[in-house]
Amino acid sequence: MAMSAAQAQSWNDRGFFIERGFYARSVVEEMIERVVELVRTIDQGAQRPDLWPTPERRLADQPEPEDRLAKLFRVMRTEEVFRSSATDPRLLSILAEMIGPDIDCFLSQFIFKHPGALGQPWHQDDFYFRMTPLPQVGVWIACTAATLKNGPLWVVPGSHTEVIHDAVRDTRPDAGLAYVEIVDADTSAEEVVLMEPGDTLFFHSRLRHRSTDNNSNDMRAAMVFHFAPPATKGLRSPNQDWVEVLRAGDAVSASTEPLPMVWS
Repeated sequence: MAMSAAQAQSWNDRGFFIERGFYARSVVEEMIERVVELVRTIDQGAQRPDLWPTPERRLADQPEPEDRLAKLFRVMRTEEVFRSSATDPRLLSILAEMIGPDIDCFLSQFIFKHPGALGQPWHQDDFYFRMTPLPQVGVWIACTAATLKNGPLWVVPGSHTEVIHDAVRDTRPDAGLAYVEIVDADTSAEEVVLMEPGDTLFFHSRLRHRSTDNNSNDMRAAMVFHFAPPATKGLRSPNQDWVEVLRAGDAVSASTEPLPMVWS
């Protein structure tokens, strides 16, 4: 499955594109079920040093462990539903055109946004990564619907061509750990990204984006993978886990060359 001309143009001009219904609903439902299982076993004392859970501090009094969870990192290496999704040949064919024939998944995070959870302010992922070469590609899979009320993503089209902006610490009570906010950049062109389960957003690591608070009674859940060449240099953090997903000569990339695209 190669990139279409429309996808390539959107990537160049806007820094993202959406593939509707890319993953089956049964797959994203399995992702949710597996994360709930994992978090409950950890809450019961299971030792899973390979995983990295972070709490939703605003919901610390919720009775069920999954309702207190904000993100579960590093799920891709050992959990089959996430590994198979990150190595889906259709996905790798697209990524090979964007990144090249050698690709690692360096960050995998499942995100719960339960009713009442805070959103994340305007930021660029590369503020945290500081990696070269560009781009690192984010793949955001909707596991539930992302609606106007339950805290969807908002993006600024074309902002992937910008430098890394300065950001200030997010000082809201119960803000997520390490959250920062870009406060000096124009967001008047922002667009909301509304998604149905299985829809998948491909986005550039410099793209400015945010999410809003969940003001609904419905959970919003998503799975996010980040991909880069294995020779990438930059900041490494404990929530990262570099896993090989594609190498030159693998069948999916045998005839694939990177597209001439704008990376900075």
